[in-house]
Amino acid sequence: MAGQSLDAGMLVAFILFLNQIFRPLRMIADKFNVLQMGMVAAERVFKILDNEDITIDQGQYAPAQIQGAIEFKNVQFAYQAPNWILNELNFTVAAGETVALVGPTGSGKTSIISILNRLYPYQAGQILLDGVLIEDYALDRLRASIGVVLQDVFLFSGSVYDNITLRNPSIRPEQVEEAAKMIGMHDFIMQLPGGYQYHVMERGATLSLGQRQLLSFIRALLYNPSILILDEATSSIDTESEQLIEKAIETLIQGRTSIVIAHRLSTIRKADQILVLEQGKIIEKGTHQHLMEQGGFYKALNEMQFDPKKGA
Repeated sequence: MAGQSLDAGMLVAFILFLNQIFRPLRMIADKFNVLQMGMVAAERVFKILDNEDITIDQGQYAPAQIQGAIEFKNVQFAYQAPNWILNELNFTVAAGETVALVGPTGSGKTSIISILNRLYPYQAGQILLDGVLIEDYALDRLRASIGVVLQDVFLFSGSVYDNITLRNPSIRPEQVEEAAKMIGMHDFIMQLPGGYQYHVMERGATLSLGQRQLLSFIRALLYNPSILILDEATSSIDTESEQLIEKAIETLIQGRTSIVIAHRLSTIRKADQILVLEQGKIIEKGTHQHLMEQGGFYKALNEMQFDPKKGA
């Protein structure tokens, strides 16, 4: 009204009361956002819980030792038929042999190791391990005999020791140290504050990419698998780390069947057999020297990596 005045005290009180009104409104809005995020997360969890896809485990064959001979016979696989990812695939890997899978993205390299682990069922053909169908193996025995080192290594929040052993009580500290020495990581681990008890943040944020990869190699070596799968284990690694990892790989593959998926062809030159894949089929097969002499897709790929002018 005209003639009324507002003194300083009332102005300050008005501002304070205004702030007290909006604070609970902001809190309600924040809680609404949290509620929405929770609903989205819950939807994902319930979707997994409602998923009825299971891997049938009716196999009874569980030998004490698996040699590691692998054979694919006319294997056909699709995530959604009839869009075949692998089409009439045939190849054999002898026990103790190293085979490399090469090819463009989407050629079926990762699908091969996925169906070998029985993560997905294949639609036709046969996969034999030591001459026995993989479906006849007890699922836990089959997967226990296959070690997989992926490109993206996940480390949990906890000690280096727990990340290596995955808290398996049957693994002794001296076994961990022996495996770390074989990989060449023991001295580095001992330099960390607390050594093997050094706390690693989730996803290994306190370690470099190469160091995380080497820790995953110790994991694989510790469980002593008959078959070792390296899926792009050297991609996104700097040159110094790559040299360490190549030495670690030589230690890992010694005396066991190995399947190596790599875009860096320098890491697979010593493989006993290189399979070049395209659209789920093997288009070339042989050693590095043999494929270079053939002058096909592998040679062109090699020249693109090591001689860009020639590849162009």
